[in-house]
Amino acid sequence: MAVLPTFALVGRPNVGKSTLFNRLTRSRDALVADLPGLTRDRKYGEASVGDRRFLLIDTGGLTGEEAGVEKEMASQAISAIEEADHILFLVDGRAGMNLGDEQIADLLRRQNKPVHLVVNKIDGVQPELAEGEFHALGFANLSSISASHGRGVNQLVSGLLEDIPESLPAEEEDSNGIRIAVVGRPNVGKSTLVNRMLGEERVVVFDMPGTTRDSIYIDYERHGKQYTLIDTAGVRRRKNVREGVEKFSIVKTLQAISDSQVVILLMDASEGIVDQDLHLLGHCMQAGRALVVAINKWDGLDSYARDRIKDELDRRLRFIDYADVHFISALHGSGVGKLYDSIQAAWESATSPLGTNRLTRILEDAVQEHAPPMVRGRRIKLRYAHAGGRNPPVIVIHGNQTGSVPDHYSRFLEKTFRRALDLKGTPLRIEYRSSENPFAGRKNTLTDRQIRKRKRLRKHLSKK
Repeated sequence: MAVLPTFALVGRPNVGKSTLFNRLTRSRDALVADLPGLTRDRKYGEASVGDRRFLLIDTGGLTGEEAGVEKEMASQAISAIEEADHILFLVDGRAGMNLGDEQIADLLRRQNKPVHLVVNKIDGVQPELAEGEFHALGFANLSSISASHGRGVNQLVSGLLEDIPESLPAEEEDSNGIRIAVVGRPNVGKSTLVNRMLGEERVVVFDMPGTTRDSIYIDYERHGKQYTLIDTAGVRRRKNVREGVEKFSIVKTLQAISDSQVVILLMDASEGIVDQDLHLLGHCMQAGRALVVAINKWDGLDSYARDRIKDELDRRLRFIDYADVHFISALHGSGVGKLYDSIQAAWESATSPLGTNRLTRILEDAVQEHAPPMVRGRRIKLRYAHAGGRNPPVIVIHGNQTGSVPDHYSRFLEKTFRRALDLKGTPLRIEYRSSENPFAGRKNTLTDRQIRKRKRLRKHLSKK
């Protein structure tokens, strides 16, 4: 299976962990200010350098003298160390080494995890001078960066990823059929649904949130087709995550989403759509996974409650109108069998090859129906399209001034491609490439006869 490597950012308060987290995840999710101790909980995000993807965990600062809320911050950081594959130990290159750095180094040496020492804030400082005293901490791997300006960040992560095996080839990954991750908040019925889909009691089910502590991969066959079901631990709001063993499950759930090909996002009809459902949906979309939405415990609602849930779905999930929504009872089995048609359609849409000729014809028809807008007196020209990836499908469009294509026209193209290709259940990504001037740098290729003819024409025109 393809499991994303996980890096935990650890260090004293105010050494730049959240700044590095935001730069690598290209987000503003972690609070950043010149005040120590702002991050009191763990923050998870997916990042990439080149074509390599990985998970990041931002943590609160460690001092070695924690008490009260600082003690809780310390336990959060220690939990992140336990669930990560690799540790990025950040220190302040301007402030230099202090007792807190030494105490954290002692803690990390006892964890038996790969540690990379990162000297941050080297802006205006010679890297060799900033690194000097930190060699005394005894870590073999050491790098210098400026997280706020990006200096050395990509080189740092690229070097780390070089030593980590890449995901298995696609054909090897697909050997067990469609991989389906069942995700949702705790106690929405994920394990019950897995058992119902399998037709046997393969997963422990109790009426208590948090029973599943890890992601469980189950291979099986149905009607001659191969599947792998991934039962994941529930993801609840971070302020409600208390028990250490439950905290460990969050990374596993995010990894399961990335490892799947189709995600069943399970929601509880009795509770309606809550913010954490949308937060989890965001992770599915960020990973680009095909999606099926299942509303569980539907049999326990009256007609008024059902109408209210449907109105809420139309209002809050309008942006994923490509995903099928099923109303089910995992406990009694009603509606569960219909999930497979949506899973199959979503998987085929996400993974089927797309031909260049077909994509270009669709693009030409779209441009003829609705031409791109004018930019600075010149019309944007979109010439041809080809496939740029699968799961999710990526369509690369070549043309002139493509950097100026407005969002509303991109949405028009996305709807056009989705309709023409009959894509169901999968996000679709469109990328643009600007073509170079084909005549730039081209030498004059006129024949001597053509040159003489042009000279005679100019001479004739000048006499008039």
